[in-house]
Amino acid sequence: MESREQWGSRVGFILAAVGSAIGLGNIWRFPYTAYDNGGGAFFIPYLFALLTAGIPIMILELGIGQKSRGSAPLTFAKLNRKWEWVGWMQTFVSFVIAVYYVAIIGWAFSYAYFSINQAWGADLGAAEGFFYSYLGITGGQFELGGIQLGVLIPVVLAWIIIYAALAGGVKKGIELANKVFMPVLFILIIIMAIRGVTLEGASTGLNYLFQPDFSRIFDYKIWVAAYGQIFFSLSICFAIMITYSSYLPKKTDIVNNGFMVALINCGFSLLAGFAIFGVLGHMAFASGMGVEDVAAGGVGLAFVIFPIAINALPMSELFGVIFFISLVFAGLSSAISINEAVLSGFMDKFAVSRKKLVNIYCGIAFLVSLLFTTGAGLLILDVVDHFINNFGIVFGGLVEIILIAWLFNLDSIKNHINPMSDFKVGPWWSFMLKIVTPIVLGYMAIANLWGDLTTNYGDYTTTAIVTFGWVVVVATIVLGFVMQSVSWKDQEYLSGDAFDKQSGLGG
Repeated sequence: MESREQWGSRVGFILAAVGSAIGLGNIWRFPYTAYDNGGGAFFIPYLFALLTAGIPIMILELGIGQKSRGSAPLTFAKLNRKWEWVGWMQTFVSFVIAVYYVAIIGWAFSYAYFSINQAWGADLGAAEGFFYSYLGITGGQFELGGIQLGVLIPVVLAWIIIYAALAGGVKKGIELANKVFMPVLFILIIIMAIRGVTLEGASTGLNYLFQPDFSRIFDYKIWVAAYGQIFFSLSICFAIMITYSSYLPKKTDIVNNGFMVALINCGFSLLAGFAIFGVLGHMAFASGMGVEDVAAGGVGLAFVIFPIAINALPMSELFGVIFFISLVFAGLSSAISINEAVLSGFMDKFAVSRKKLVNIYCGIAFLVSLLFTTGAGLLILDVVDHFINNFGIVFGGLVEIILIAWLFNLDSIKNHINPMSDFKVGPWWSFMLKIVTPIVLGYMAIANLWGDLTTNYGDYTTTAIVTFGWVVVVATIVLGFVMQSVSWKDQEYLSGDAFDKQSGLGG
């Protein structure tokens, strides 16, 4: 059994963990979610969700990963041999996300190039047509239309960067990459935020984002949206933070690290909000439209609306490049962590070295990702992303919390974390994990299930929904049990610092 790799420094771990948490969703999902859910009033449930679910789960995952010194499957196997499948399910969820996430990074690469001459055109109709033409959009998920060369080339570039980081290992690959990506990303988003808030009409956009509508504070949908944003943006409950924390030294301030990663991630989201809505306010002012007419979330914001907003900026070519390179860096830092979570699971299970496995893994992942470079790529991605987030992550998180908080000795984890941390977790931490988080996740799971059973997502065909939605989610669970049935190549991985649910964490 080889000794486990470690981060070169605490700063390196923080940057890598923050890089994982900060992704494309911070830039295109958070600002619109806040705007669409009561503006400034949204920050009350958002902060509540952060303190009652986001940070407690972050501390939990950092604690068990650091103690087990293993991937998510190994960690759950040490908690209880019968729970290994949960770690594998989360690992396969990460794999699914990894193979479509890289396509979006590829789009951002292309749009950084398109920014030089603003190839997307002068109005929203032109920008939408350009985006669909660039992707070679077909009539449905089963009409692939062939691989689009303009998408394939940047996807290959993204995979080369991801491969280099994974092959370099924890210290010389992942940590080094994030020491470059994160400072540059923060500098770029700060530049965009400063420019955004100083534009004419920016105040209108910022008012839409931050002006509180307290009449909506008792609307349960706002609270569900707040918790959903926290779960989807902190890289919790799908193997990543458990994996990253497994590379920490034996003496690590878990609580402090957990708070830092969560708060830095939220701070970045706010910066992105200033940048996005400052520019949208200027766009609305320049075009005579209302902010509500140009505000949107997701892919539409990044690749249709925001390009037109960039057109209206002074030095628009420069700020177009800055915005899309920001997307690239945010995407790459997250993609590296997602792939590392998968790679680590297989390295542990089959006791194989990183050097031997990384070529095989990246080759397979690249081949699967080719599906999202076809003309049907966006349509397939839309369905897969919806189901893997709303069911894969939520269900995996719900099972994780119920098993650990209710069926495991949670105090034993607390007793491991507290001696190493300046700030101690106490009854509040246990209460949040045992009561608040399961209730919220359970409600989200039921609400999501009811919604998707009664109405087809996106008005797609039932065949497409079943094939690229339900089948993908069920496959992550089935494969989890399949992998659990496979013997560990080196049984020593399961010994040593094994967990004991009766007496606490083993010494």
